[in-house]
Amino acid sequence: MEAALQTLRLKQLLHLAASSKLNTNTNPSLLGKLRPFFLFRFSSSSDHKFQTMQCISMQYRRYCSSTALSTSSQMAYYIRLGEIETARKLFDQILDKNIVSWNSIISAYFKNSQPNEAQRLFDEMPERNTVSWNGLISGYIKNGMLKKAREVFDLMPERNVISWTAMVRGYVEEGMVSEAEALFWRMPEKNVVSWTVMLGGLIHGGRIDEARRLYSMMPVKDVVTRTSMIGGLCSEGQLDEAREIFDAMQQRNVVSWTTMISGYVQNGKVDVARKLFEVMPERNEVTWTAMLMGYTQCGRTEDAWELFEAMPAKPVVACNAMIIGLGDNGEVSKARKVFDLMREKDDGTWNAMIKIYERKGLEMEALNLFRLMQREGVRPHFPSLISILSVCASLATLDHGRQVHAQLLRSEFHDDIYLSSVLITMYMKCGDLVKAKTVFDRFPCKDIVMWNSVITGYAQHGLGDEALQVFAEISSSSITPDEVTFIGVLSACSYSGKVSEGKEIFECMKSKYKTEPTMEHYACMVDLLGRAGKLNEAMELINKMPVEADAIVWGSLMGACRNHLNSDLAEIAAKKLLQLEPKNAGPYVLLSNIYASKGKWGDVAKLRKNMRSRKVSKLPGCSWIEVDKEVHMFTGGEYRPHPEHTEIVKMWDELGRMLREAGYNPDGAFVLHDVEEEEKAQNLRHHSEKLAVAFGLLKLPEGVPIRVMKNLRVCGDCHTAIKLIANLTRREIILRDANRFHHFKDGLCSCRDYW
Repeated sequence: MEAALQTLRLKQLLHLAASSKLNTNTNPSLLGKLRPFFLFRFSSSSDHKFQTMQCISMQYRRYCSSTALSTSSQMAYYIRLGEIETARKLFDQILDKNIVSWNSIISAYFKNSQPNEAQRLFDEMPERNTVSWNGLISGYIKNGMLKKAREVFDLMPERNVISWTAMVRGYVEEGMVSEAEALFWRMPEKNVVSWTVMLGGLIHGGRIDEARRLYSMMPVKDVVTRTSMIGGLCSEGQLDEAREIFDAMQQRNVVSWTTMISGYVQNGKVDVARKLFEVMPERNEVTWTAMLMGYTQCGRTEDAWELFEAMPAKPVVACNAMIIGLGDNGEVSKARKVFDLMREKDDGTWNAMIKIYERKGLEMEALNLFRLMQREGVRPHFPSLISILSVCASLATLDHGRQVHAQLLRSEFHDDIYLSSVLITMYMKCGDLVKAKTVFDRFPCKDIVMWNSVITGYAQHGLGDEALQVFAEISSSSITPDEVTFIGVLSACSYSGKVSEGKEIFECMKSKYKTEPTMEHYACMVDLLGRAGKLNEAMELINKMPVEADAIVWGSLMGACRNHLNSDLAEIAAKKLLQLEPKNAGPYVLLSNIYASKGKWGDVAKLRKNMRSRKVSKLPGCSWIEVDKEVHMFTGGEYRPHPEHTEIVKMWDELGRMLREAGYNPDGAFVLHDVEEEEKAQNLRHHSEKLAVAFGLLKLPEGVPIRVMKNLRVCGDCHTAIKLIANLTRREIILRDANRFHHFKDGLCSCRDYW
């Protein structure tokens, strides 16, 4: 502090001396401090006084110049650190500001997204040069203010090739290639950078023929230009022409090699890319990663793994590519091995691993990894949040979904319309319709994805009237329904028995909404008619379809035949399904149920034998429930008993006693085996959804809804039993099966026994 004060006082003395306001009567001690800066001593004679003052002035200017240079260096240092306020204070202290200092501070304000202050300083500049004007243009372009940049460009007193090139680049970066081209051809002179910028604009605009012509006109082609052209040709599949340019290059850098290798990779010529990779003089992490992705994209994970292990260093970007590649090819455990071995992980690493788990149906693993991510203090980014919300929707883990929603409200993502659509879907699939509608209503401008999320959600809950109301709102708005909209509203009609409404909407698809029905829409109509018992009409619709019915359509008819015990049509549907999906156990099981309900145990045995010969296995029933943010799984028959299995069985025994007193008898038609009635009842007791409900009654306090999820369709016996349990225990039970939701309360179900 003492040294700083002395320096400040010295500056003041020098300023006085240079302005001839310092005389020989000044305090001798202060003058003594000045002597090291001067060649002459102070004298009382007038001649010497003039000489002395002249010397002082000269030394002062040298001092100021040196000080200004030092301050400018400090200012540049703070600008690099992004500390704009400190840099500005130093700038204001410079007494003799040069044009370089002005340009530096103006550029700094642009870099810190403060274009207004940059412009204000520019207006204050005592003098400007072309660099100053170019800095203003570049600054506005970097801040996305292209119109303002053009205004500055048009006002410039003098322009050089940098001015023109900056403006052309600005148009190119904004995708305004035509505007860039118009300005480019007006340029009085062009350098290799100008040509290359315009070439890149044409390439990125997909105008490869025009890019080729421009390339041939270029007087000078440097490494960057040739590499840019190689990349453009490769993107259009013109590999031979790209290779000609590459081979003709007298000088190549690592980017040139990598671009050519990437071109082969992108066009599926991985082996050619590998040959080029092997003769490459030097490689960087981008090259290695490009080669890795080439192998993973075509499913050659063994080659990718061998290359990965050979890498001298494994940067994050290469590891991320390896995780994604292995995961996409089904090698999830290997992908996790790479993940666990990484010393450093970035956002992409976490996002990739969570996304792989979500895509491969490993929801619990995704949820556990997300928890680990939070424990390690890693802030979740957009892709991770989307994945984990999808996981919460699949598992119906409402508590976790709410936690993620709270994080979104604290971040900048909460207003994203796509993310809000995922949120609506999550709440709908978790059974919280009120919260889903709250998120929906919060957005004044909704896109079709949001509308579809609400309609589909209402459909899954069997709320046909509500779904039709939302559909009517879409129809009266400026938004046009799409294919997904019609799948949602037709499903809603199907689940709620609104046959006439569904027929009317299906007929209007082509005539009013100009939407051609797809296979999914026909499947919805078959399901609609089938659920209503109109099986012959459903069969007629299948026969009239313009295309051959797929497994979804026949599966819809099969399910309807199961509900209405029509074994004749069921056999037809089953045979079609077995042709289309011979490994699918569904047709066998549904047909077995029909035969079992009619006591045709011989036919059941034949089906079983056929399943064994084809090595078809039935997907085991599985249910789960979330308690205290932990998901508890239950399987049919409890082959892997829950840790609290004994207590659960005791609870179910008590429930069984209550059910019997209420007049409940197990429906043996839902057991496939030809066994005694007592054994059938035992099998039904161990259905996974019943065990999950019993656990919920044990663990969840009164007043809290019991939310159970099942991977298969709930059977009729469980539906009847849970409806009674909800009434006897005065609890609300929400069951989501593979098709829809069932809200059990006061002895009733939201599906009105129509599912």
